Amino acid sequence: MTTSASPVRVRMAPSPTGFFHVGSARTALYNYLFARHHNGTFVLRVEDTDMQRNAPEYEQTIYDAMAWLGLKPDESPLVGGAYGPYRQSERFDIYREYADKLVAAGAAYPAYETTEELAAMKAEQQAQKLPPRYSGAHRDLSPEQRATFAAEGRQAVLRLRVPDGETTWDDVVRGNISWQNKEIDDFVIMKSDGSPAYNFACVVDDALMKITHVIRGEDGISNTPRQLIMYSLLGFEAPLFAHLPLLLGRDRSKLSKRHGPVSLLEYPAQGVLPQAMFNYLALLGWNPGEGETQEIFSHEELIEKFTLENVNKSGAIFDVEKLAHINTEYLRSLPIAEFAELAKLHLPPFELDEYALRSLDLARERVRTVAESHDIVNAEGKKETVVKITTDISGPTAYFLTDDFTPDEAGAAKHLNDISLPRLRQLRERLAAMPEWNHDAIEQALRSLAEDLKIKPAELIHPARMAVSGRTVGPSIFELLDVLGRERVLRRLLRTAP
Repeated sequence: MTTSASPVRVRMAPSPTGFFHVGSARTALYNYLFARHHNGTFVLRVEDTDMQRNAPEYEQTIYDAMAWLGLKPDESPLVGGAYGPYRQSERFDIYREYADKLVAAGAAYPAYETTEELAAMKAEQQAQKLPPRYSGAHRDLSPEQRATFAAEGRQAVLRLRVPDGETTWDDVVRGNISWQNKEIDDFVIMKSDGSPAYNFACVVDDALMKITHVIRGEDGISNTPRQLIMYSLLGFEAPLFAHLPLLLGRDRSKLSKRHGPVSLLEYPAQGVLPQAMFNYLALLGWNPGEGETQEIFSHEELIEKFTLENVNKSGAIFDVEKLAHINTEYLRSLPIAEFAELAKLHLPPFELDEYALRSLDLARERVRTVAESHDIVNAEGKKETVVKITTDISGPTAYFLTDDFTPDEAGAAKHLNDISLPRLRQLRERLAAMPEWNHDAIEQALRSLAEDLKIKPAELIHPARMAVSGRTVGPSIFELLDVLGRERVLRRLLRTAP
């Protein structure tokens, strides 16, 4: 096994066959954090041997998703490195070389069964209530039998001759795991078209790229004994394995679209910040230590604190409402200039001047990313709730930047009426007469008018808020009027109560 003295090298090895799942993002993040914690190397390898499903746009999706999340690989198809190529489709000669070594050593053999023969083998096993597996029928063919099959035009696959015994490993997350080799059939390592099977290519690549730790989802556990057998047969030193808990929906079923977006790149359009997603994914299956309650971490803090020993064994709940909460914290802590640039993506065009920065800074105290739910019906006829994150910048901020806002209907009906409108006219007169325009002067004018009218200040505050913002909630009315400015406030009051 790899010793702690070995320079840490980890890899993320996605296939370009679809969108980049949030589960893949979490796996990539843990590899990245582990590498950075140990001053190691983070490798991105593209496993593109599935010629039927691979597409260049899916490979680009991998790069785009990792770049958005802030995961910069040290070696990859784009940046190169000492152990390339980093696309499996460019390494076929390497796989053939090591497959030939296994055949020469008697550890692998050609098998010539047709698709129909393999299907019949499986059907017979099912009829006998046996687990479906390769029977080993071509394990010990004579040279003459192989020549006959080849002469018939049959294309052979290469199968590994799985040895007897037991395969064990000390999983960094799950502890000791044992696997009886008799439960593993002679699996394919090279397909009939000359392309490598996943487990074989993975072992060759990890060994030649000097990967010290394989950090992946628990759905990869069943591949591990197969891979360890090949490490041994090829004479390679095996890495350490760490299998991460799966991501689950709030109903504790495997994460799927019914729980919310599962493609990482759906989240930027919904107003989720990459820093927030980085932080949130780190907490899905890992904790900073017993008794720790901290939720918001900088990149540097996560790199410093991250260890595989604190990864949980049980599944992690991906909760978009929790993500929305963390995203809100990040929105509030952004430098105001960055927040303003984000706001511009969701608002009508506006000039980014001192007033805009000041008003957006005040408005963002009310900015949320909210969970918007609606029901769908699944294949079993049961209702499921889909939660979607949407950005909520426009509501709390739009009225700062334009007079053309739509008032809340219920709020207007409640607060703008025959009793409140005359009071707003009087408030406008008081505000217009103030020699200075600031928070304290505005508060004094409003409270003084309420006292003269023998009413509670709230009976002026709520109508005034509706008149100048069209909303029933927001910042302190005195801060709000101060930031909006005298001219804008008087104009909106006059429009509401002419």
